[in-house]
Amino acid sequence: MKITHAVIPVAGFGTRMLPLSKAVPKELLPLGNKPAIQYVIEEAVASGIKNIVLVNHAQKMAIENYFDINSELDTQLRTKGKNELADSLNFLPNDVNIISVRQGKPLGLGHAVLQARSAIGDNHFAVLLPDVVLNPFESDYNSQNLVFMINEFSKNSHSQILVDPVATADIHKYGIAKLHGESKTLEKTKQNQAFGVQGFVEKPKADVAPSNLAVVGRYVFNNAIFDYLAKTEPSVGGEIQLTDAIDALISTQGVDVVTMVGNSFDAGDMTSYMRAFMYFADKILQK
Repeated sequence: MKITHAVIPVAGFGTRMLPLSKAVPKELLPLGNKPAIQYVIEEAVASGIKNIVLVNHAQKMAIENYFDINSELDTQLRTKGKNELADSLNFLPNDVNIISVRQGKPLGLGHAVLQARSAIGDNHFAVLLPDVVLNPFESDYNSQNLVFMINEFSKNSHSQILVDPVATADIHKYGIAKLHGESKTLEKTKQNQAFGVQGFVEKPKADVAPSNLAVVGRYVFNNAIFDYLAKTEPSVGGEIQLTDAIDALISTQGVDVVTMVGNSFDAGDMTSYMRAFMYFADKILQK
């Protein structure tokens, strides 16, 4: 039950980040001295992931190139005695593989995940949304959040979804978890906690919301999710929704939610990205 595979959907055009994302993929926009997606990849690697599948688009090949080895640049840097800089560009461990598959049409997140099926095979896997960057200064990639989710999955085979307690005024902005039992309002803690979930309610009003736990953008899935995605009919707008397949998974396999330690940034929204950039820059300058 060990999770060593992950899917990262990067095919979106990043319209919320225009004009910055017109020529540069939003995933490669910097947070401090690294592109946003590098933090997501580092989180996956720290969690024991060895095989990463990027669900990409033909116009975003720069993402693949970033994680490839540029032999000419490497040689140039080492010739000039800049070995430390050259080493920093090849940051992936030798046993970590990154491959890319295409999502030819923008048919939703569920469709994007389904495109990775041939690369994932029969393995259970994680999904990390690249817009969501978990704060590496407020949590430990090696022991919390995704690592905790993977460990929980290994115990009970239940798929895991990361959630975060949000303020009452913000509940209407998110998909909210419905836990087993009565409606629950949870306080944020410094330890991950797991709860069984009955389902999710999309952007409910605060007075009728089943909890204050909002979906963050990290998942650990039983491989059976692929079968449900393949059977999921497109919803309004012609997109295949991941949440529809999760509902089916809940009824047959069981799904848990895990409360997040630390905080996260939406690197796909201009206002949130600008705040995140200043935060990461400040943290790095303090070192």
